[in-house]
Amino acid sequence: MPTSRALVRKNHKRLLILYIMGFILALASALPAYVQSNFLSQFVSLSTVSLFFIISNFLTIIAIFFFPELIKKLSNIFLTKITLISFFVSALWLSLATDPLNALLAIILFSVSVNLIWINMDFLVESFSDNATTGRTRTVYFTFMNAGWIIAPAFSSYLIASGGYKLTFIASAFFLIPFFFILLTQEKQLRNKTRYSSEKIKSVIHKIWHNKNLRGIFSIAMLLQLFYSSAVIYIPIYLHQTLGIDWNDLGLMFSIMLLPFVIFEIPAGIIADKYIGEKEILTVGFTILTIVLFFFYYIKVPTVWVWTLVLFASRSGAALIEAMRETYFFKIVDVEDVDYINLFRLTSPLAYIIGPGLAILTLKFLPLNNLFLVLAIIMLSSFYFIASLKDTK
Repeated sequence: MPTSRALVRKNHKRLLILYIMGFILALASALPAYVQSNFLSQFVSLSTVSLFFIISNFLTIIAIFFFPELIKKLSNIFLTKITLISFFVSALWLSLATDPLNALLAIILFSVSVNLIWINMDFLVESFSDNATTGRTRTVYFTFMNAGWIIAPAFSSYLIASGGYKLTFIASAFFLIPFFFILLTQEKQLRNKTRYSSEKIKSVIHKIWHNKNLRGIFSIAMLLQLFYSSAVIYIPIYLHQTLGIDWNDLGLMFSIMLLPFVIFEIPAGIIADKYIGEKEILTVGFTILTIVLFFFYYIKVPTVWVWTLVLFASRSGAALIEAMRETYFFKIVDVEDVDYINLFRLTSPLAYIIGPGLAILTLKFLPLNNLFLVLAIIMLSSFYFIASLKDTK
């Protein structure tokens, strides 16, 4: 039965609410993102910082494994409220942490909360999306999110200059208040009666492994998240502590760096929906990203404009990959497939275990910049996974 125009208009309104919520949540998530590794390095060594991220993301993975059953039993809206409160508490806890133990415990709660609440948002957006316009819906949603990520670094550097790292965590908690207000006032609009499919995790993993399209897009998602984990944790440390670039410069550099996510994702989604499909755009994105990672390894001068240009190029590749990752996955998976969506988001904490693990091994024998060379070599495997996908066009 064709979808009525009234329902389409209602879903567009719901999606607009979710886009705004995504922007606010991204701002709250992004404020601490690029400073947390430098914040933790005040208490412990760089290798121990890596270990902190491994521990927190290992526990995040455990939480994600149990999350689908909780969504089925308690509802997505109810769990969104719970994860939001946990996020708020963890951000304030980080602002008060003055020793390694409190910092570790706060980072664990922060990691779990942030990952779970974005899974909540995935279900909300997918509930009101149509497969024919998946590319546009997901890329508009990510563009709103990335607008928050663009604003955050410059604002974060201002807060650090004004009152240290703790102000970024306080601001993060503050931005969750309007998100919670919108959720409460729009709760009836955002509720849905989706009947989620129920499968054992072993069965889901088996199906993913034996479906070359799912296996391919999961592998691509893992590679992108591996880049993100290293970019978020180690690039700020490398630029600030190794090369000596000041936070006043880094804030503006990181904001400019993130512009490609706003510039390229919507056009990429429209092109994928109407014209050439996802595989070609994925190939362009990984080509750019791999080349730029080699530049990360070779450039050893603290020249702000050079690093701004290189960082911008890296996110141009990542933006194309991210847009196609979302478009392709949500074209072959629906909101009812809660276990598949949940496992798809598992790639982020898993990458935050593998990335720091690689860093610990690399730093044991080589300087930090060699980590980027290792990542560039790993990214070459992406072309095999892209070739394995069946294009949706």
